[in-house]
Amino acid sequence: MTDGHQPTGPQPINPPKTKGRPSPDYSAPAFLEAGAQHMRDRASLRDAPDGERSMAKTVAAFNALYGKDLTEEEGWMFMVLLKQARASQGKFVADDYEDGAAYFGLAGEAAAGARG
Repeated sequence: MTDGHQPTGPQPINPPKTKGRPSPDYSAPAFLEAGAQHMRDRASLRDAPDGERSMAKTVAAFNALYGKDLTEEEGWMFMVLLKQARASQGKFVADDYEDGAAYFGLAGEAAAGARG
């Protein structure tokens, strides 16, 4: 869910010493709040009241191209796995966790709509 802006989300619980700068908050609620803020940001960027809901169109196109039958929920879960894979390598990037939280929430929303 990165769109070129600097993440405003979570900061570390036990932050490193910084000179004159506030320490980041990397608490669990901060990650969740940042993920929710990313979704609100998408709503204004995509001009949709409920935020970006492009996964249904995405999986429909994927299914048509590749002869598969992914659901919207599975599409969001694919994105969760992508963020998990990215988070498992290299340096810590808060955005991986912020977006992962948002994608998991979107998967839950899709699942409730389809199977609720």
